Amino acid sequence: MKQSLQLKLGQHLAMTPQLQQAIRLLQLSTMELQTEVQEALESNLMLESEDEAEREVPRANGTDTAAAERATGDYEGGEAEVSPVDIPGDLPVDTQWDDIYDTAQAGPSFTANGGDGADPEVVRAVSQSLQDHLMEQLNLVRLSEVDMAIATTITDALDDDGYLSVALEELHENVLAQGLEVELDELQAVLRQVQQLDPPGVGGRDLSECLCIQLRQLPEDTPWRAEALEMVGSYIELLGARDYNQLMRLLRVETEDLQEIMALVQTLHPRPGQLVSAPEPEYVIPDVFVRRNSGTWQVELNPDAFPRVRVNSHYASLIRRADNSADNNTLKTHLQEARWFIKSLKSRSETLLKVATCIVQRQQGFLEHGEEAMKPMVLHDVAEVVGMHESTISRVTTNKYMHTPRGIYELKYFFSSHVFMKSGAECSSTAIRALLKKLISAENPRKPLSDSKLASILSDQGINVARRTVAKYRESMAIPSSTERRALG
Repeated sequence: MKQSLQLKLGQHLAMTPQLQQAIRLLQLSTMELQTEVQEALESNLMLESEDEAEREVPRANGTDTAAAERATGDYEGGEAEVSPVDIPGDLPVDTQWDDIYDTAQAGPSFTANGGDGADPEVVRAVSQSLQDHLMEQLNLVRLSEVDMAIATTITDALDDDGYLSVALEELHENVLAQGLEVELDELQAVLRQVQQLDPPGVGGRDLSECLCIQLRQLPEDTPWRAEALEMVGSYIELLGARDYNQLMRLLRVETEDLQEIMALVQTLHPRPGQLVSAPEPEYVIPDVFVRRNSGTWQVELNPDAFPRVRVNSHYASLIRRADNSADNNTLKTHLQEARWFIKSLKSRSETLLKVATCIVQRQQGFLEHGEEAMKPMVLHDVAEVVGMHESTISRVTTNKYMHTPRGIYELKYFFSSHVFMKSGAECSSTAIRALLKKLISAENPRKPLSDSKLASILSDQGINVARRTVAKYRESMAIPSSTERRALG
């Protein structure tokens, strides 16, 4: 084969490190962005936080520059030397230490990472686990070493809801593997002791047993206690299916009596473990604020959600152009990376503001009238307006939140598919869900609307949706079927 040279023209996108960094920052959430910025501040000496720089003590003013540098300890000669005459041994004060702080009651303080001297506002209380809560009670009960080992095995097998999801036979094998010669009856006896602990209902192997445990701990003279025990113990499937006629026949009660029994059952907690070790709440920091000002909707970035960083002017001034030493090259590299990082942060903010503004312009009906006025919108609609690719819009709207007068919403919430109406116009699926929720909330509890009836009502309003579509929207909102919604009476 004869070799030859050819000249071709073409275009391609090169994923430079700077572009990769900008794309990565674009898809980070607010909390992830703060972590990324903190790592950059720790690894790049050219970067500094503007907030921390503003809190620093300003250098001394005056003509004696050397004295100012010695006062801050920031000069090339090393640590500042302070003679004993510079600081008197006993400074006059307005009050005594004991007048401000109660040293007798002062206790140790800890930081979030285990150090000393933490700010009490940033120390979070650690929630107690269900197992620790139960073991504290078991330590107050006189149990033998064997029974305590069995009780520990049982509590370790409980899930977060407080249920014993492991079979007793399997627990029996685990106890035998520990070298304890016990019978299955002993395991059941210790389980009954665990089931008497707080919270009521803990240790139940299913919902029926959990509710029965709670009912048995009520006083015996509690009205309808015996009937409630019979219902949740033997007919809980009928209760879940809301087969009230069958329940009244089996329990031999009237409608009013069954209502009283169900009211007692509704006071019980189906997940007792959540009363002790509830999951920690996840806090959302909005990225943008939307406010109405003089009749127009304005969008602005949340300053607390965007860390402010800048190049450290002191370290930047140490760079010498003609110096090719390793230290000087390191400073140059850090300075270039710092500038790229700041530029990527700025690009992220500008892109997010541009996309959020476009969303607000298209969804003003939602901001003014609610979900029923939501317009259909897809990623392509916003990408076409702002002049970006759909993948970029997807990254910008993921895990980003908007604070509106109607609440805090993820930017993804404003995107929805459309359904054509009889008039030819488009209706958002979010608006249809809002209409379904409104119709169901206003229905007669004794005669709830079926999916077919809901589809017929929407059709009368000009919205063509099939029954299975109504069922899909209803299930997405965690609304039970008409049979499960039917009230007693």
